[in-house]
Amino acid sequence: MSNCMRRRQFIALLAGAAGAPLVVRSPSARAQQLARMRRVGVLMNLAADDPDGPPRITAFAQGLQEAGWAVGRNVRIDYRWGPVAAERPRLAAELLKLAPDVLLASGGAGLFPLQQTTRSVPIVFVAVLDPVGIGIVESLARPGGNITGFSAFEVSIGGKWIELLKQIAPQMTRAAVLRSPTTTGMGQFGALQAAAASVGVELSPVSLNSMSDVERGVTAFARSAGGGLIVTVNALAQINRARIIELAMRHRLPSIYPYRVFAADGGLISFGPDMINQFRQAAGYVDRILRGEKPADLPVQAPTKYETVLNLKTAKALGLQVPASVFARADEVIE
Repeated sequence: MSNCMRRRQFIALLAGAAGAPLVVRSPSARAQQLARMRRVGVLMNLAADDPDGPPRITAFAQGLQEAGWAVGRNVRIDYRWGPVAAERPRLAAELLKLAPDVLLASGGAGLFPLQQTTRSVPIVFVAVLDPVGIGIVESLARPGGNITGFSAFEVSIGGKWIELLKQIAPQMTRAAVLRSPTTTGMGQFGALQAAAASVGVELSPVSLNSMSDVERGVTAFARSAGGGLIVTVNALAQINRARIIELAMRHRLPSIYPYRVFAADGGLISFGPDMINQFRQAAGYVDRILRGEKPADLPVQAPTKYETVLNLKTAKALGLQVPASVFARADEVIE
């Protein structure tokens, strides 16, 4: 071997030795980061025995696993289930005492108690309606503060609810709208009103403050013919969906709901975001925060996947002939 070749090899070895710490250190630091036990607190707005809960938290845990986090090895997930509003502040305080690195909030019902408990621990929310309008974030693109996440719906969803319900129940001229009496969702109700006027449907708001309000409001509404029912996003509606579905069937009201689980439990039709997908996406944000990114820099995202679910058995029980257009857009038909 010539002296020139040896010299080139020696220089290459020196360069490799000089660069070695840079190459090795980065993966090592990442491995140490993953090896250290991190803690994630989750506040759900459902009961622990709600069948809609396990698929959501399973999707979240799977999303973390795909990102390199293994429960029991480098991450611990603490769950609290809060179907009762009065209990949520206590549950939020319990989670904060566990010193979590990140918190996950399900819906506004899960987010508000956590927001009131901490202004420093990062919070990722799922299925919150109009986060800018209710003052949770400064803007969708730049949330600011310690909170970011995934919104429940785009405002225009109300128009699609009216459109679908009118297609499946063309005789409908009136619709009761179960909604929160607070300012939450005002833009959504405005979209509902605009869409309803365009197809000749009159809307009647019904308070979702309590189930006694719902019972009284829907019963009074159903005394006249040509009625339908629209259920908007609300933790009370989610928790009491069996009673709401039974109420709609008792009064023979064609109804549309915001999530698949309503149709699966006997509701006529649902149109809304794929919640399993949102919990999986939330795991991606939790992963990024655990690796050092800030919630303030992670934009709030709208749902990327919507699904239409039709319960054909319920349609038949209501004497409805489902048009081909509704069958064509249904992602799932329950028979």
